[in-house]
Amino acid sequence: MKIWLNGGLHDLETARVSVLDHGLTVGDGIFETVKAVAGRPFALTRHLDRLARSARGLGLPEPDLDEVRRACAAVLEANPMALGRLRITYTGGLSPLGSDRGDHGPTLVVALGETTRRPDSTAVITVPWTRNERGALTGLKTTSYAENVLALSRATAQGATEALFANTVGQLCEGTGSNVFVVLDGEIHTPPVASGCLAGITRALAVEWTGARETDLPFDVLGRAEEVFLTSTLRDVQAVHRVDGRDLPGAPGPATAKAMRVFDERAADDLDP
Repeated sequence: MKIWLNGGLHDLETARVSVLDHGLTVGDGIFETVKAVAGRPFALTRHLDRLARSARGLGLPEPDLDEVRRACAAVLEANPMALGRLRITYTGGLSPLGSDRGDHGPTLVVALGETTRRPDSTAVITVPWTRNERGALTGLKTTSYAENVLALSRATAQGATEALFANTVGQLCEGTGSNVFVVLDGEIHTPPVASGCLAGITRALAVEWTGARETDLPFDVLGRAEEVFLTSTLRDVQAVHRVDGRDLPGAPGPATAKAMRVFDERAADDLDP
């Protein structure tokens, strides 16, 4: 496997980042995960725009997006596969121990891992922890993912693939790595970005392509929604057939099935929408 690290391709065995990289010592970094189909990235422009927004939000130097594009192209060419997870990681770089950043400049890593298409439906759980819709990192896709690791571990232990959070005022927010949609009276709704959820790329496309409404929703809406589905880079649109102990028989339901079909068709028509 070939990985891009700070200006060029390296073998996996020789690619090295310092143990004092700020991304490792304090989680000072951002990232994007991009779906790659037969060596071609999906929605790369949107992902790079969000990478730049996250860098500005975290106070990191503006990434050279032309270099990131070159890195992505080089990694995809060097590692041919049918369906891949392209990961762009951008950190504060070599720094002293502690929260202060050093002056060595940022670290850029682009890597690719093979993946498979997700099942049409999945189970999710809810967790008691909350997203802070007013936090310093709200809306930024940072590498500070320990809370997500913990919640996802709980989900896995309960036979689910995702954990859903409320925000601090009891509204439905998001999953550890996904956005959530619900169907009420046949209409699709999803929490607004102001709820504290990440402005997901797939979420935005699903809203555009399905006409879903952005709505403040109480967390307990999951107990009465007719249908629930998730969106993310690698899930695309995925139905939910169980929330905690509540089964949603027939998933994907009609609204979700239509959303899945529309997303697949539109995504196939334009790889960089």
